[in-house]
Amino acid sequence: MAPVVRLPVACAAILPFVAVPAFAQEKVKLSLNGSLRARAETIRGQFRPNTPESDSFLSFRSMVAAKAEIGNFTLGGELVDARGYGESDRSSVRTNEINDLEPVQAYLAWRPVKGAQLSAGKFAMDIGASRLVGRTDFPNGVPTYLGAKLEMQDARGNQLFLFWTRPFTALPDTPADIYDNKVQLDRATENIEFFGGNAAFAGLLGKAVVETYAFRLIEHDRATHPTRNRRLVTFGLRLRLAPRKLALDYEVEGALQRGLARATAAVTDVRDLDVRAGFVHAEAGWTFGGKWAPRVAALFDYASGETANPGTYTRFDTLYGARRADFGPLSLYGALGRANIVSPAIRVEARPSRRLDLMASVRGAWLASAIDSFASTGVIDRTGGAGSFGGTQFELRGRRWLVPQILRLELGAAWLAKGRFLHDAPNAPRTGDTRFGHADLTFSF
Repeated sequence: MAPVVRLPVACAAILPFVAVPAFAQEKVKLSLNGSLRARAETIRGQFRPNTPESDSFLSFRSMVAAKAEIGNFTLGGELVDARGYGESDRSSVRTNEINDLEPVQAYLAWRPVKGAQLSAGKFAMDIGASRLVGRTDFPNGVPTYLGAKLEMQDARGNQLFLFWTRPFTALPDTPADIYDNKVQLDRATENIEFFGGNAAFAGLLGKAVVETYAFRLIEHDRATHPTRNRRLVTFGLRLRLAPRKLALDYEVEGALQRGLARATAAVTDVRDLDVRAGFVHAEAGWTFGGKWAPRVAALFDYASGETANPGTYTRFDTLYGARRADFGPLSLYGALGRANIVSPAIRVEARPSRRLDLMASVRGAWLASAIDSFASTGVIDRTGGAGSFGGTQFELRGRRWLVPQILRLELGAAWLAKGRFLHDAPNAPRTGDTRFGHADLTFSF
């Protein structure tokens, strides 16, 4: 199978990242870890336009990461080989799921003082709750960046994260090459700069953590890749009290987006629009006692959509954010996302044992704007005549360690009971409700 064949290649390819300079006199600490994951998934009643009504997909992801710590310096690298098989013609599978033999990290880090680290090279990032910059585990691919980052933390738990990067474009980028598992290294984008910072403060409001952040994205056209010329500033605030037994917990995050962008990426579209967008996530939960310690939470998500005002652009841009934790499984599914959505939800989580955890949720979804594309579905009705109710999503997930910390099985399912909009919009497929299931087996070392 692909992961077994590629593992020795992955190990060999990553060795240069942990090579020790000849002049180093410091004691060297080497570490190596990784994982192999196999996933089978299927979807029926597709919600996306211009894709098959049913699809199945078998994917394999091999990951190997290595580090060499030499005094105050660390050389690090990570290789990911993500391959997929069995998808249909015109499948929705893209580089998020298939990205063969890609060095996703290759960096040098320096710790000048305790609690501070400066890194440069190619790396992945997880910032805050990962809603705007994140590395989620569900997709096989990994968003990566070329640049530098500074991480600082003091003894009280206060944190500062600053970065300047050029994001990588995942390659290959044509469906035929993706389906063929073509090996092609990702490319750092010369036409996009992405930089900013995040600060977290512990103890300002009792046991709650307060975060504030600001991100800047500057984009311009390349000769072969026209863009929407986004020049965005996204700034926000997050307040979180972590779950505890027999206690109330909460999280509130909101962000505003300002700047300039064009309505389309067409070469003929040269009109800059004022960006006026935003998103809100709120949740409150209670964790019960007992062996299972179930947590019940109410959630609410809002992200703005495009309106009829010709002088503004109001659809929220989630940048490089992750959405699995809030909106359900991705890959062949991924109906809901942080754009043009109003969505309340109820979630129940429980841990019957150290090896087993369970989750169930139900989420309603409406359009924030009836004339814009609904969330991540690609379905749109420019007249607004299809209404604003997208549907109701039900999700179940169970994870069990078959061998603690080594072998884990995950089973998950989602059912999207389509609302009026997903039935009546002009480009909505006439396929009935969407049903999705997946099974993952992950070996870690």
